[in-house]
Amino acid sequence: MTIEPGDRVAIEYVGRFEDGTVFGTSMYAVAAETGLAAAEDRTPDDYGPRTFTVGESEVIEGLDDAVRGMTVGEEATVTVPPAAAYGEVRDDRLREYDREPFEAMVDADAEAGLHVHAQNGLHGDVVAVREESVEVDFNHELAGKTLVFDIEVVTHRSGGASESE
Repeated sequence: MTIEPGDRVAIEYVGRFEDGTVFGTSMYAVAAETGLAAAEDRTPDDYGPRTFTVGESEVIEGLDDAVRGMTVGEEATVTVPPAAAYGEVRDDRLREYDREPFEAMVDADAEAGLHVHAQNGLHGDVVAVREESVEVDFNHELAGKTLVFDIEVVTHRSGGASESE
């Protein structure tokens, strides 16, 4: 039975940039091999298949579209352009703040790379620190990037049916 919108699926995946660099995976062995597990301070228990309902915007559009028509055990390599992933880099998500009030608000010294959480729910990274100001980029870290995923469908449950393997 092929996957359709509304079905619940689980996939194993390795996400890479076009140059081959791995940025994410569901598999601990790959994360350990590429240094992701150590960099993110994660253990084997933090990994496993990514489960989602097709057509419910639970994963990026490019992955959601890719699994449609696939079956359990099927593998594919999918190239996802920014428009079907995390969007293009948007200039309106680069914000500049006065340095003193910014540092008081985040209770930290401003430095490039500092990750901040805004009250509106956005997450951003300090990208520039000047004498009087701080620039924060609220674009998703994968915005503007073409992503390549190796995926394998490991389970599939269609509307109310039990999972198949």
